[in-house]
Amino acid sequence: MEFRILFAVDKSREVYISHLSKALEKKGNICKIIDDLDIYDTSISNQKILRWTQKPKKIEKIFSQFKPDLIFTERVSHFSSLSLKFKIPLVIFLRGNYWEEVAESKNDINKSINKKIEIWTKEKIADKCFKESALILPICKYLEKIVKYRYPDKCVDVLYQGIDTSEWFTQEGMKLQHPCIGIIQDANIWKKTKELMILPEILERFPDVHFYWAGDGPFKNKILNRLEKFENFHWLGRLKYPNKVREFLSTIDIYSLFSGSDMSPHTILEAGLMKKPILATNVGGVS
Repeated sequence: MEFRILFAVDKSREVYISHLSKALEKKGNICKIIDDLDIYDTSISNQKILRWTQKPKKIEKIFSQFKPDLIFTERVSHFSSLSLKFKIPLVIFLRGNYWEEVAESKNDINKSINKKIEIWTKEKIADKCFKESALILPICKYLEKIVKYRYPDKCVDVLYQGIDTSEWFTQEGMKLQHPCIGIIQDANIWKKTKELMILPEILERFPDVHFYWAGDGPFKNKILNRLEKFENFHWLGRLKYPNKVREFLSTIDIYSLFSGSDMSPHTILEAGLMKKPILATNVGGVS
């Protein structure tokens, strides 16, 4: 039976989702990948409140032209809630502990009224999506237990993150100082990012070992302010995927992930395929 599957994901995730899409197309399905934020008219694209309350004409056009039998998304967003109104089955691929992230965002006492409204609105949308979805696919068994506890009546199953092994091979091109430890980790979630604050003590104890951090995000400066004074610390910014990441993993001696909350991170899989020793915290789905 032919299925028409619409993948609505963050634009940065398209490179990963394309592999799943191609695999499903080989089974006779028809797939389409869109940016789940690319549904708004220019006039409201930067006005978050309007984005949450209006039904963009663009989404109606997408649904009427492609006629999806199923929508696969990685975010419990406004797009996801709108798809429910069209009575299209929604499958949520859950890659992180959403509720932990929400709880952390509420802890910031310096938020404006608008920010508080934003958090409350997004939480309501997310709960609706989880409750009315056809299927929730947590990325690891650790996360599966959390989802089943919160939504015991939902259909829940683990979908491990896939990886194309042919893309991970030695590729020269990056010059680093050795011995070195490589870190690929964005600074988007403070609970994860703040674990890098342990580095000053490590950098002092191992002055001859160079630490290279590849990543970026809103909490970047909080980390760099503490680390840039060390000569054996180097910030590379966000590396272009997959070529520059492949060069980086080819060159480092050890890969390390400093995180206080991770599910099944792609970089662990990639470093493993590149046959690098891995040092990571035993949290979430990492182990």
